[in-house]
Amino acid sequence: SELIKPYLGSKYKLTEVPKSLTFYISKHSGPVNEIQWCPVREQSHMLLSASMDKTVKVWDAVDTGCCLKTYSCHSCAVRAARWSSCGRRILSGGFDSMLHLTDVETGKQIFSSKNEFRISALKFHPTESNIFICGGFSPEVKAWDIRTSKVLRVYKAAVQQTLDILFLPEGREFLTSTDAVSRDSADRTIIAWDFQSAAKISNQIFHERYTCPSLTVHPKESVFVAQTNGNYMALFSAQRPYRINKKKRYEGHKVEGFAVGCEFSPDGTLLVTGSSDGKVFFYNYHTARIIRTLPAHKEACVSAIFHPVLPSLLATCSWAGEIKVWQ
Repeated sequence: SELIKPYLGSKYKLTEVPKSLTFYISKHSGPVNEIQWCPVREQSHMLLSASMDKTVKVWDAVDTGCCLKTYSCHSCAVRAARWSSCGRRILSGGFDSMLHLTDVETGKQIFSSKNEFRISALKFHPTESNIFICGGFSPEVKAWDIRTSKVLRVYKAAVQQTLDILFLPEGREFLTSTDAVSRDSADRTIIAWDFQSAAKISNQIFHERYTCPSLTVHPKESVFVAQTNGNYMALFSAQRPYRINKKKRYEGHKVEGFAVGCEFSPDGTLLVTGSSDGKVFFYNYHTARIIRTLPAHKEACVSAIFHPVLPSLLATCSWAGEIKVWQ
């Protein structure tokens, strides 16, 4: 992309809140569950989307707003899709319990495997590019190795479903958020795991009676944020014992049972989240105040993500199947 080239050599500048709509992309016939910019900086004009319409699509979301490829390897809704670190492959998992690793250019499956459960979360290991973790409608979370197409490790929790997975920096530990909220206790809502030994480090991290549909880590500080179904985001230390910051709560948006994602801007100054009323909320990370709200969609906005290279470029997606790009 000619637009990205000038920024590749320079340091990321300050993030500003985007003001205007650049592209209105709408080719999905069902809700869009997840979007992700390509992690390879030179190819970061490409945006990946996974939808309930059973497809995964790749868009040129910087220059043209056009759909570059559609992948239809799933027979049910695609809940999760992630770029590989090299940007040449896409890992996807869906409600058909299938895992597919697809070659971006040819559209062929490099590996496919039937899982025992419907998949709702996938994350690649941050330093070991051939390993990923998969979770879904099961008490178990699994680490897979792409090279062997086999399960490396199984992490067992007494829960019904994994909602999200977050690797902490270096990848030695990871967190899972689950739907285990009982009337008498809220333990196990967020569980910390040792990646190598599969041992549980802690399940006493979040004590309020809300599930956390998504987790995100700060790009520079040792903290992470959990989106909660209590219509607020909670801040935690990313080091043991992962204490909650009781002084800061990011509230004002609505979650209401949607898997609303949240993310930091690349410089770490802003925290952005979708909202079940279709808006995007921009919070000052340090003060937890709302800087601005953007009326982005008519239906629930489930994801809002800043571009990794271009300052202030934001992609959003909605329950109506829309994807929009803002600057």
